[in-house]
Amino acid sequence: MKEKTIYLDLKDYSVSGEEFQLLYNKELDMLETHPRPSLEKLPDYYKSENYISHTNSKRNVFEKVYHLVKSYALNRKLKLINSLVNSQGNLLDVGCGTGDFLEIAKDNGWQVSGIEPNEDARNSANQKTEQSVFKPEELHRLEPNSFDVISLWHVLEHLPKLEEHISVFKKLLKPDGRLIIAVPNFKSYDANWYQHFWAAYDVPRHLWHFSKTSISKLILKNEMRVEKHLPMKFDSYYVSLLSEKYKTGRMKFFSGFWIGWRSNRKAKYTGEYSSLIYVIKND
Repeated sequence: MKEKTIYLDLKDYSVSGEEFQLLYNKELDMLETHPRPSLEKLPDYYKSENYISHTNSKRNVFEKVYHLVKSYALNRKLKLINSLVNSQGNLLDVGCGTGDFLEIAKDNGWQVSGIEPNEDARNSANQKTEQSVFKPEELHRLEPNSFDVISLWHVLEHLPKLEEHISVFKKLLKPDGRLIIAVPNFKSYDANWYQHFWAAYDVPRHLWHFSKTSISKLILKNEMRVEKHLPMKFDSYYVSLLSEKYKTGRMKFFSGFWIGWRSNRKAKYTGEYSSLIYVIKND
């Protein structure tokens, strides 16, 4: 029996305004959103013009900065996967949004496939990838042992059937293939500073909230191992700015950047960055 205790009471600040709890799973050192929406209701919590990963809009300074940083991050992601595979191979990006990462990988010689549940985002991604992006149910129909790299950029926290999905990724990877997972880190300084206002909790869209320990334990269950952790330093600024908005009702740029900077500064010594990339090897 997994021991679970209440860690925080908080609410959905971006869509519904509903209240939720975070339950601490001691066995995995992980937080779980409670109550967890049903599979039928969950898509309703994504119905917002402010859900930025499903749009290419640049309506304000915040969105313009997001897309500027996104451009830098795309090239960093490409550099990472190129460092893992000597010759361009087969890439699957799960939760690929509007397909920008797949497009840059395809232009660099990768054979790309994507999974995206949002229809508008999927249509946009397919225009960039020659119809290589599919609905989530197609994930189980992909060829086993066929991908050199599977990536989930801030996606794992959204998947209702967490352990089942990790098993599927294991099955789809080639021997010695790599699984790349980027997720928020609830052990970071900015998470501790903002508490229930921390934007990266993003309940109930984020169903799970990870630590280094929880990722390692979940991965080991499927005979894979974490090779290394990499920081996502821009995330602390983005998340802190949004957290300031939730806390005060307005975007306080100085305060947000200050907390973001402090979080990265402290993480230089603790390793607990606001978000972490896990490079995982299929053994």
